[in-house]
Amino acid sequence: MTRIRFLGRPRLNMLLMLFLGLATAVAWLSVVYLPTPLVNRMMREDISREAENWRFRVLHTLENGSLAFERGHLSEVDIAWLEEVTTLSDIYRFKLFTADGRVFWSSRASDIGTINDKPYFQSVVAQGEKYYKAEMKPMGEVDGHLHGAADHHLPGDMLCVAEIYTPVMRDGRFVGAIEFYTDVTAMGHTFTIRLRNIFIGLSGISLILLVLTTVVIRRAGRIQVAAMRERAEDEREMMQDQMRLTREVQLLGELNEWLQSSRSLDELFQMVGRFMTHILPHCEGSIYVYSNSRDVLVGATSWNGGHHCDHIRAEDCWGLRRGRTYSYGAAEVDFPCGHTETQDTRPAYCFPVLAHGETIGLLHLKARPETNLLDFRASQKRAQMCAEQISLAIANVQMRDQLHDRSIRDPLTGLYNRRHLTETLRRHLDRAQREDRPLSLLSLDVDHFKRFNDNHGHDAGDMVLRAVGSALEQFCDGDETACRIGGEEFMLLLPDLRLEAAALRAEALRGTVERISVRYGEKTLPRITVSIGVAAHPDDGAMPQQLMKAADDALYDAKGRGRNQVAIAGEADPAKDDAPTLFAKPPQAEALDRAG
Repeated sequence: MTRIRFLGRPRLNMLLMLFLGLATAVAWLSVVYLPTPLVNRMMREDISREAENWRFRVLHTLENGSLAFERGHLSEVDIAWLEEVTTLSDIYRFKLFTADGRVFWSSRASDIGTINDKPYFQSVVAQGEKYYKAEMKPMGEVDGHLHGAADHHLPGDMLCVAEIYTPVMRDGRFVGAIEFYTDVTAMGHTFTIRLRNIFIGLSGISLILLVLTTVVIRRAGRIQVAAMRERAEDEREMMQDQMRLTREVQLLGELNEWLQSSRSLDELFQMVGRFMTHILPHCEGSIYVYSNSRDVLVGATSWNGGHHCDHIRAEDCWGLRRGRTYSYGAAEVDFPCGHTETQDTRPAYCFPVLAHGETIGLLHLKARPETNLLDFRASQKRAQMCAEQISLAIANVQMRDQLHDRSIRDPLTGLYNRRHLTETLRRHLDRAQREDRPLSLLSLDVDHFKRFNDNHGHDAGDMVLRAVGSALEQFCDGDETACRIGGEEFMLLLPDLRLEAAALRAEALRGTVERISVRYGEKTLPRITVSIGVAAHPDDGAMPQQLMKAADDALYDAKGRGRNQVAIAGEADPAKDDAPTLFAKPPQAEALDRAG
């Protein structure tokens, strides 16, 4: 329809023909003017790849590799291999340069010892970039019998020769270069023929399209009236369908409004039971929802005399097993679902309830005993819409519950976040003040965490954070709460634990983290260590912010003393005190820190 209407507009027809004419002209002009620059570019890319392959072969064949370029010296074995290159390849001459441009080996002996003082050698090649040049040369200047017998010669026995310099780097320094010469006359001729054939084919296609478009436009006028009549009939049918759909949507609107306002699944299923009695009066129905373990479906509600089991399995329903709506009684041969009575032969529907691409439940409908079969079949589309509305409402309620949990969890480590820590710490402080109970707080930070990101990538850093978070989660006991504050900083809330006991727990935690081994790819990441600060109520603070600041200050003291150790809030630096402390770092740990 759209195509015929488009072709029935004279102005658009003229623009289309003009466009096709221009496309045909451009394609023909491309045959003449475009092949040469495209061929040059294609040859340059091909020669560059080949030169890179030869650079790799030369460096891996030479006994000293790139060191030979730095020294400007080759062994007899190296020279013997290099002399065979021009015989066994398309390269007819090549040279090896030191960093100052001196040729220390060449397939042409007269070039050895000469110096390339051209500006491009220092400005391009010495900067680590390839230098490419293609020019026409007389056949007599091309070395080797293979190249002198080229099949495709230009007038005057001229050959197209590609010359490319490939830099050789060692530890990020420019130590020399390799210059390759190769005859690309045949290659250029082949590329030119292929491109011209392509452009000629495109030109032919454009011309054919221009002729076909002209024919189609002439015929479009004769069939436009018939197309408009057909379109009008289609639009009339669409309008009738839209009116029926509008009526059904309006009927479902109230159900959707009530479902969206429900606060729990129990309340939602009560609303569904009452509304479905009016929306689907010819059907008995029930709804099942997957349990949290997703091994069974639990019966949620029924209406119009229907009943539901306490629980069923997914394999008991053909709709769930097949992943689509199952209509029992519509085919000549079908089988009842296991969650229905075997002797009941009434027609039925099983609608998998889907939300966000996941099956979350089942809507089961069965014709009431007094219901006409046609009326029951006519309710299928309306029942499908009900299933969609119910699925979204169930998903929204479940999502609200999940969002509440996610709002207090760190997505990377699964630990609680700072918001939850503050609220939990405030509750425990209130209880500690009322009941005179001890309370301690640990603040810990991964030492030199930036090195993991800089040296191994952010994925490795995330693995380190997850490993530390897992250690903290396993370390917690009872009401103890582990949280990720942000970045590489964590906190551990220890209710009913005094300062001395908390310091011992901190030292044990430090040792646990130090023994963690994290594999990233095929290697093991460097040793993970943490610095820990310990603060306790009420000496170090009676408010959440005060206690958290005291623990952070102790953490900074631990980092200032050399990291990988425990510091207690208000404790003097053991390095400035002659008396040894319980948490002074052992010599072995200090040696490891210096080595790291």
